[in-house]
Amino acid sequence: MAPADLLPALPWLVPFPALVRLAVNRPNLSDIPPVEGTPVSVIIPARNESAAIETVVRSILGSTYRPFELLVVDDRSTDDTAAIVERLAAEDARLRLVRGAPLPDGWYGKPWACEQGARAAGGELLLFTDADTRHEPELLGRAVAALGRARADLVTVSPHQRCVTFWERLVMPQIWVLLGLRYHPLRVNRARRERDVIANGQFILTPRAAYEAVGTHAAVRHEVAEDLALAQTYLRHGRRVFFAFAERLMETRMYQNLGQLIEGWSKNVYLGGRRSFPDEPALQALVPVMLVTALVFWLVPPAVLLAGAAGLDLGGMAAPARVATGLAVLFWGLVSYGMKIPIIYGLGYPIGAVMAIYIVARSTWRGSRKVEWRGRVYGTGGAPGGRPG
Repeated sequence: MAPADLLPALPWLVPFPALVRLAVNRPNLSDIPPVEGTPVSVIIPARNESAAIETVVRSILGSTYRPFELLVVDDRSTDDTAAIVERLAAEDARLRLVRGAPLPDGWYGKPWACEQGARAAGGELLLFTDADTRHEPELLGRAVAALGRARADLVTVSPHQRCVTFWERLVMPQIWVLLGLRYHPLRVNRARRERDVIANGQFILTPRAAYEAVGTHAAVRHEVAEDLALAQTYLRHGRRVFFAFAERLMETRMYQNLGQLIEGWSKNVYLGGRRSFPDEPALQALVPVMLVTALVFWLVPPAVLLAGAAGLDLGGMAAPARVATGLAVLFWGLVSYGMKIPIIYGLGYPIGAVMAIYIVARSTWRGSRKVEWRGRVYGTGGAPGGRPG
């Protein structure tokens, strides 16, 4: 077979340079010496987080930073989240439970919980972090140092994403590659347009003065992707966002099972994708098409091979399809390795891509008509009603 016969496989070589970009983990919070001294209030919005809340609380209380307080806002949980926090608070005076008020009309749950936490906090700096995270002792001190060194009004980080189950290891890389290419810290830190900036709601550190100047979480109360919207709000007000890697200082496990994974990304993918193009309605409309096209691209080679196995005459496309499939397996194997997932999961990338397409379709179909998470179902017709489910 002549080399020219393999030319149809060349498009599957094109994505490999992206791996070089994804491998660049700078700026990195680990390179910034820690400081202390400015009072920090750490705020955790928590709804039905009994499985994870003790881990994150103990990890934060183990911080070497001084001084800080830790507030857990119980967002009207129906499990024993509040009881666990009360037990831990009896052991450490720095921890306080804030019992959440009923969800007002026009608010999504997480922004409302963050807003209540900020109102109850006493620190000059506010750190919003999630219940599914785990913090190393020097994380807070290094983040506060980054705030000053970068002359930033908001510091956010990219932690290690811990993937444990079969479905996490197949689906998370598909979505994480798209996010990593769209919002690499090097790009975010140079952002001049709202479309190029983002914050990770798992870790947002900001001076109280800046937070209040941009309107607090009230400014993004109606947003599902409130972290993305908050970063855009900061930029719109002339405030600087600094994004750094922190994979050695923080980890998170976003979803524990396939059901959570589908529900969580169904909530975020479509509405977050549209929000990422705030002033470009044409691109907003094309978000589902762009996402599905990027995912289908990887499915073409194995689909050709399956067609051949079913007896369809491939007309000389079998060899390039095999090469392209091999390249795709190699690409996703390397992505898995970079995410500390066993490299063998690269073989299952078609399953992950199909599931990701299903999530995009589900998210698009639901749109803002039905946003569901942690036992709440929000409004219809694009207006969050804030009614508990």
